[in-house]
Amino acid sequence: MLDTKKFGRELKRLGFHFYSGVPCSFLENLINYSINNFEHITAANEGDAIAIASGAYLGGKKAVVFMQNSGLANAVSPLVSLNYPFQIPLLGFVSLRGAPDIQDEPQHELMGKITTQLLELMQVKWMYLADDIKKAQHQLLQANQFINKNQPFFFVVKKGTFEEEPLKEQVLSFSSNQTKKMKTRTDQMPTRLEVLTAIHALQNSQAILIATTGKTGRELYEIDDACNHLYMVGSMGCVSSLGLGLALSQKNRDIIIIDGDGSLLMHMGNLATNGHYHPDNMLHILLDNHSHDSTGGQRTVSHNVNFVDISAACGYKKSIYIHNVEELKASISEWKKTKGLTFLYMRIAKGSKKQLSRPKIKPYEVKERLQNFIKNDPQLFTKGENTCKS
Repeated sequence: MLDTKKFGRELKRLGFHFYSGVPCSFLENLINYSINNFEHITAANEGDAIAIASGAYLGGKKAVVFMQNSGLANAVSPLVSLNYPFQIPLLGFVSLRGAPDIQDEPQHELMGKITTQLLELMQVKWMYLADDIKKAQHQLLQANQFINKNQPFFFVVKKGTFEEEPLKEQVLSFSSNQTKKMKTRTDQMPTRLEVLTAIHALQNSQAILIATTGKTGRELYEIDDACNHLYMVGSMGCVSSLGLGLALSQKNRDIIIIDGDGSLLMHMGNLATNGHYHPDNMLHILLDNHSHDSTGGQRTVSHNVNFVDISAACGYKKSIYIHNVEELKASISEWKKTKGLTFLYMRIAKGSKKQLSRPKIKPYEVKERLQNFIKNDPQLFTKGENTCKS
């Protein structure tokens, strides 16, 4: 068995300080060590853990994710449509439930057979983690080489690999809603382009804007292709998890998340995680047109959901129903002064700009550009402006 403390210290020596994931009994002791000693974010599901850790990486932190192999299926979407196109490297530990040589629950049987095949299909480098500390330390060095080349690397962990590591007593923290404003008048129903233009105009020079998958990102790109923008091209539903990781790793910057109803419905557990960790520098804006606009306008079920109530119940400091663009501008301006995790809900019209273009910059170039923006690379900007050089 591995000495969990020695292994954890080696992770620290290699610069891995940010951890996120979903528990598994095979990984219990390593997870306990990370909770006891590092910044650890417990995610609602494995895909969200991937996105949270990816956001932390964008913010400058080397990140680790934990999951049971049954949950690897939840992580497929961000691994192939976020980490792969953006070239975001993460170090992963996935347990091997359902291994052929051990008796396990029936739901793990198939995943036990295909775990490593699934990693290979996703072009994720992997190896079985050794149970000898010297071999495992050497494996970490090998894995770190892939991380340094912007490639994710996963260890597949068998039962009984880690020595016992007791979990220290955890102090429960509670976040509560302080302001909730519900609908009181008729919605103005502006276009998405009008709303995005208003949001873009109100950002400060150090803010980061993250736009959800589909036409939201494409319309923001048409308004201005700026260095502080990130356009989600996949991993639908993970935008606020990515924003959470970035907000926690860049606490001195405003992180503005622009979400959609179809996206948020797909990963509503994000709201509970965001509310629990409640970064003061995160503003979460939901633009709801009751439809999957990017795929032909099919209806969502958002007309039956009170997102203001839900976000308030999940611990967002402020949850506000926005009726028109002027209210949106006022609320953003107020948030810039007072901060606190805030959720703004706004109904918008269906449809989008005609002949809408797609970003011509590749996702990994967007990532690199954003990382340079975060580092304040002076070579990246035109004089006196927060605008990328062409």
